[in-house]
Amino acid sequence: MTDQDNPVFRHRKSIWFWPLVLSCFGILTIASITSKGGLDGQINLYSTSGRQLFALVLGFTLMLIVSMIPLRVLRKCSSVFWITAILLTVATIIPGIGIKGGGARRWLPLGPFMLQPLEILSLFVPLHLSKCLSDSEGAPLEIYLRITIVIILASVWPLALQPNFGGMILIVVLCMSIHVENRGWKYPLFSIPVFISIAYPMIVFFGYRMRRISAFFDPWSDPLNSGFQAIQALIAFANGRIMGVGVGKGLQKLNYLPAAHTDFIFPAIGEEFGLVGTLGILLVFVFWFLVIWGLYRRQQDAFLSALTWGIAASVALPFFINLGGVMNLMPLTGIPLPFISYGGSSLVFMWIKIGILVRIAKESSEARAGT
Repeated sequence: MTDQDNPVFRHRKSIWFWPLVLSCFGILTIASITSKGGLDGQINLYSTSGRQLFALVLGFTLMLIVSMIPLRVLRKCSSVFWITAILLTVATIIPGIGIKGGGARRWLPLGPFMLQPLEILSLFVPLHLSKCLSDSEGAPLEIYLRITIVIILASVWPLALQPNFGGMILIVVLCMSIHVENRGWKYPLFSIPVFISIAYPMIVFFGYRMRRISAFFDPWSDPLNSGFQAIQALIAFANGRIMGVGVGKGLQKLNYLPAAHTDFIFPAIGEEFGLVGTLGILLVFVFWFLVIWGLYRRQQDAFLSALTWGIAASVALPFFINLGGVMNLMPLTGIPLPFISYGGSSLVFMWIKIGILVRIAKESSEARAGT
């Protein structure tokens, strides 16, 4: 079956078209909720929406560049990319280099912008782990301990010092999902109690994390502090009802809903665009995941299968973590909504991931045409 014969994966444009729709909608929403008076038609580089637009242009350009790089080059350089991502993450915890905000050091200065190395790490961990697993031979337990666990430990320790517990969870689950795809579920499944026993003291001995857990179970127990964001998010969804209150007319952006244009942009969308808007976003994500699923099912090479799976998981996991947090289905972790939340680092590196997927589709099509 050719790409054109598939009802979902028609051509490579499907891979980047839907993320472009999400990114543009994100800029529209950011412009609306960061302006007290709503949309006024003025978007410049120095505004929040202007910076996001610049990040989109940069990310789309890098996507085009990355889509022209042969996968064998990325595969060969995976260890260099991965180590560089770790070093950048380590740099965030060095006083005088890393930028501190909200009690954590997670950013590096990059001119007028800020770089979050977690986004780089979530890009190159799947690349390097996919390469190592597909190239390795030996006993399954040895491969699990020597490759997957080592890459996890080397990648998450600087995140623990930032601290960034949500980022740690993201990297651990991402690595486990890639191992399951490439080597099976046996050892990752048996490792769940071990990871829980490690995570437990990291939660109970840090008061702010326990408060997030308490707010998850009962946000109304502390409505003006730990439960404030969760309650306001639910209020935003309720205000929007079916059709929303209208673009630029939401009330939660007036400091009622903190981080409305970043982590909590989905409730802000729910208020201004209603159930129609939120379901539309979900449908676009679902359709894009189906496109990538079609691409994944076409891969015959172990490395390409693991890489396609890993890149897709690096988008799907933040998607589910963000929605779960803002809808009070799980504790808040501070993970942005892919392609939509404000954040230059997140948007740029999401588009680099799209570039890799486009390249995978291109080489897969060429390989099938040559057989």
